[in-house]
Amino acid sequence: MFDFYYQDQISATDAKFEAQKIAFAPLSFHAAKALRDMGILDEISNARKKGVTVSELSQKLGIPLYGVGVLVEMGLGMGAIKLHKDSKEDDLRLTLGKVGFFLMKDQMTQVNMDFSEDICYLGAEDMQQAIREGKPAGLKHLGNWSTVYQGLSQLTDQQKKSWFGFDHFYSDLAFPEALPIVFASPVGRLFDIGGNTAKWAIACCKYNPDVHVSIIDLPGQTAVAEKNARAAGFEGRIDSVPCNVLDETTEFPKGADAVWMSQFLDCFSLEEITGILTKIHTAATPETDVYVLEPLWDKQRFEAAAYSLQATSLYFTCIANGNSKMYRFEELKHAVEIAGFELKEAHHTVGPNSYSLLRFRTK
Repeated sequence: MFDFYYQDQISATDAKFEAQKIAFAPLSFHAAKALRDMGILDEISNARKKGVTVSELSQKLGIPLYGVGVLVEMGLGMGAIKLHKDSKEDDLRLTLGKVGFFLMKDQMTQVNMDFSEDICYLGAEDMQQAIREGKPAGLKHLGNWSTVYQGLSQLTDQQKKSWFGFDHFYSDLAFPEALPIVFASPVGRLFDIGGNTAKWAIACCKYNPDVHVSIIDLPGQTAVAEKNARAAGFEGRIDSVPCNVLDETTEFPKGADAVWMSQFLDCFSLEEITGILTKIHTAATPETDVYVLEPLWDKQRFEAAAYSLQATSLYFTCIANGNSKMYRFEELKHAVEIAGFELKEAHHTVGPNSYSLLRFRTK
């Protein structure tokens, strides 16, 4: 785990500055989005080393001089924009800062910003209520459901784009490294629990011509998965089992060589995870491999990635379900083990986003 979590070596001056960033975070967030979405960062980037003035930006973009000015000044404070060496007090000439580059070009940053704006922003206001009640108090800003998963198919097009863009960006990048691990041993039948839009199931069918995949998920999700499977030409090799995994009457089918859960268990509390794995244990044999793919915040390469995951936990608190989070390795491992499983392999830093692929078998 990073030394940052153990040592408090920041100076008082820098700590106070960091506190001000937090205090003004809602305003700086929307300023950053405005700089990006209104084309200001693009124009500054296009000017390259020559730089561009505020008045030139105003003229090129058709945005009032005042508006460009206040956004640019906040951009300077955030490090997204820098002053050109020839800049004058009465005529600021601007160039792109490194922070601005990542706001513009980094896909992870863009995915996180859009997700925060379209899914989390309004609901975050209800965080304290959500924490006290253990319920997603902010979900009401998206729809009238008990969890966000029940309403995914009913989100607006923009909300769907941001939600699925966030969800798929992280896990999908781990698939190329995960596939050879899962199929190192013969897998004729694979159960994909929480299969969502069938991306993993389709990837499996493309990778291995003999595998058959059953997607186990909520009815709204399996309907989308079936549609995508047909479009990919795998209707005969991908089927679905619509159900609610938390329902006490739900029983998982038997006969799987492998069970796969990608970025699924973080959608549940530790107690619910143990309950789900107990059902899987009932359906599994001693030869069934149970794979869990998760981004564990204490197994990341970089502090920025861990920070993103810690922030994502608050999305679960306020919006998704009110009781789950992005887990540490040991707490997730323990929740699976007490359901009757034993960890056989742990592959950390899988893919560019440092996922962990854990393989369990029954004890």
